[in-house]
Order: sequence, then structure tokens, then C-alpha cells
Amino acid sequence: MKSAVETLNPTRVRLTVEVPFEELKDSLDAAYKKINQQVTVKGFRKGKIPARVIDQRFGRGAVLEEAVNDALPKFYTDAVNEAELNPLGQPEVDITELKDGETLNFTAEVDIRPSIEIPDYSGIEVEVDAVEVSDEDVEKSVEQLRERFASTSPVERAAEDGDVLTIDLQAKVDGEVLEDGVADGVSYTVGSGELLDGIDDAVKGLEAGGEATFTSELKGGSAAGKEAEVTVKVTQVAARELPELDDDFAQLASEFDTLEELQADSRKRLANMKQYDQATQAQERVLDKLLELVEVPVPEKLLEDEINTRKHNLEHHQLGQMGLDLEKYLELQGKTAEEFETETREAAVKGIKTQFVLDELVKQEKLNVSQEELTEHLMRRAASSGMSPDQFAQAVVEQGQVPLLVGEVARGKALAAVVEKATVKDTNGEIVDLDDEEDEETEATEAAATEPADAEKADDKAEEKTEG
Repeated sequence: MKSAVETLNPTRVRLTVEVPFEELKDSLDAAYKKINQQVTVKGFRKGKIPARVIDQRFGRGAVLEEAVNDALPKFYTDAVNEAELNPLGQPEVDITELKDGETLNFTAEVDIRPSIEIPDYSGIEVEVDAVEVSDEDVEKSVEQLRERFASTSPVERAAEDGDVLTIDLQAKVDGEVLEDGVADGVSYTVGSGELLDGIDDAVKGLEAGGEATFTSELKGGSAAGKEAEVTVKVTQVAARELPELDDDFAQLASEFDTLEELQADSRKRLANMKQYDQATQAQERVLDKLLELVEVPVPEKLLEDEINTRKHNLEHHQLGQMGLDLEKYLELQGKTAEEFETETREAAVKGIKTQFVLDELVKQEKLNVSQEELTEHLMRRAASSGMSPDQFAQAVVEQGQVPLLVGEVARGKALAAVVEKATVKDTNGEIVDLDDEEDEETEATEAAATEPADAEKADDKAEEKTEG
């Protein structure tokens, strides 16, 4: 076999392959054997029909076609390996010449990983938000905890903001009560903005026994997205009572004995959260700076596939779980279809460039992934998918997605190596030492380095496996 490579552009090549006919012998033998098992000829036992009889009865062309289809993948792979290419996706194969007993010639066009040169990145500098926890932040955190321990007691007055109501609901579309449009004994906090648009205005001022009718677009159920006439009846009005902010509350709501200890713990937790956010911000900004330094051509076919994958995941997984379609989602986001298309394309381009650059760094820095690192990453991914680690691991193995997870960890390590050499300052001009936040940094770096659509593919495959 002889092969040659023609570069069509930085991300696509054409392979021209010439195969001497004798190299098709094994595939021809296999073709005759396969046809032998599929046909019957009077006077011959099944599987014992001579090749010349098959040629006479069914045509030599059918045998050649079967043999070529069997042999092409091997010859293509051999040509790819010989040229040391990194193909992306399936090739477009064209048989240019097939002469029985003489030769098989074909071409194969395929996208390839572009050649990337990583320049010196040690001079990268980024600015991140300073970790500052104000008294107001602590006060708000404690107040939220206080809200969770609020009690309610029935009152004989009109409903006000913050009251907890017990209500009955009935929804009609085109004058007909929906089968799934009736709900009794629903608990609703006035002003929460939950349930239905317009419900707050409808119930304010109503006492127990009062009812009102309003129009609202249904968010779920059999008539999701349709305008409905909704009748709400208030059966009870209860006022929320917050516990006193004192040591007794601290003992009720936490493991601490005093309010001062609870507030100190809240300050510490808020600082940890902001440190995590700061580490995440550092990874993302260092990555953006790195991508600015590197020229990365993006294969158009790969880009289109990536865009379609992102759209599919959004529409059929994320939005589907929320009972929304793309049109409603864009309306809630205040975006046009054109803006959505532009943002999706930009995100896909960034995702592909990120994977190419970090994979090149993995190779350049000779980074390996240990079993412990892979296990830790798998545990985090399992948690984010809502599955147990055992379920997720089994599904990933059975779906052949282990290399994908290994790649995610390796890219995370590559980005961490870049971040380590970068100068990170906060908005106060202080140098940020991310080594002090090692655990947060590891998780944040892997998240920043994980190509989004690939990550979703792994989760989708794992979930499909457990559902199946």
C-alpha cells in the first residue's frame, strides 16, 4: 500500500491511497465466505459453493463490493498512522479506481487536530475579586438562617407580603377545567414569586374564605405555555414569626452556644465561598489569557457538531427538566434567536480551542493521570449528575467514556500548571496565593478545563445507561 497526504487547510487533509490487489486477498476470501453463508445454490451444500459459481450466479461485482467495504477501514487506519495524523470525526471516502486483479485507489478527506505552538505563558497576569466579607454579608447570611426557622400562626386578617397562605387552585383553558388544573391545600408564601405570575396581586387583601380570579400563563402540566383563567381561594392566612436573634436561636439553628460564635462561623463560611469563587475566577481568566496567546484554527465540521450538541443538550435535557421550550427560555432570558446563535457559536469555539490547547500542553508537559486523581474526579462528576459513584462509574466504563474523563483530569492539570506560573492579583493589588486554596483550586480548575459538551455527553451516556 502507498499513501500520500495533501493539506487542504490547517484542519483538513486529503489522503490518497493506492492498494495492490493482492492485499485484498484476505477481504476477498472473507467476502466469498460471507456470501456462501447467505445464499443457496441447487446442487451445492450451504457454505460449500465454489467461488467461480458465486461469480457466475451473483456477479464478481458483489464480491468486490463486499471485500472493499471490509478492507477500507484497515487501509484508511494504516494510512492515518503512517502519516501520523490525529483525525477528528469520520472521513469522507471516495473510491477513485477499482480494477479487478490490479489495484484499488481511494481518497479520504478528514478533519485533523491542528498543529499548535504554545508560546511562553509565564508572563500571564490576571486580576480577580478580593475576598472581603462585610458585616452586611454576615447579617444577611444569619437572617437567611433565621428565615428557615420561622414559625407560622393563623391570623384573622387580610393577606400581606410574607404571610403563608393555604390555597385551593383551579385552572381553566377555553372555559374548560383542566384535569391536572386543580390543586387543594397548597402552601404559598405571598411575595415569593413562585407558582404563577399574577398570584401575588390576586391574593393580597384576601382573608380566609376569600377568592379571586386572574389570568396567567401556565408553567407546566398538560397546558404548559397556554393562557389560563385561574381561580384562587384562600382557606387560611398565617403570619410568619421569626425567632429572636439571640443565643437561644444560635443553639436552635446550629451547633454553637452563642450568637457571636454563629456569626463568626458564618463569616468563615462566606470567606471560604468567596475564596472558591476567586479560584474559579482566576482559572477562567488565566484560560482566557492563554487562549489569546495561541493561534488555534477550528475545523468547521467539528464546530457545527459542537454547536448542535450544545443545542440538543439545552433543549432536550436542561430545558426539558424545567418544562420549558427554547422559545420560552429565550423570552425569559430576554434574548433573540440571533443572539442565542451567536453566543452558542462563541461558546463552542472557545470550548474547542480550550480542549486543543490544553491537550497540547498535556503532551508538552508530559502530564499523567493517576488512579487516585481519576477516582476523585469521577466522584465529583457523579455528584453533579445526581448518581451514586458506583452507578456513574459502571455506566462510564460500559459506555467506553473512561478516556473522556481521563482527558478532563489531564486538561485540568495542564491549566493548573499555567495558573501556577501566572501572576494573580486581587482588586486591592494584593498577590493571591492559590496554593492556600488547593482543594477549591483543583475542583475549579477541572471545571474550567472541562470541555462543556464533552462533559455533558459523558453525563448523558451515564444517565441513559442507568435509565435503560
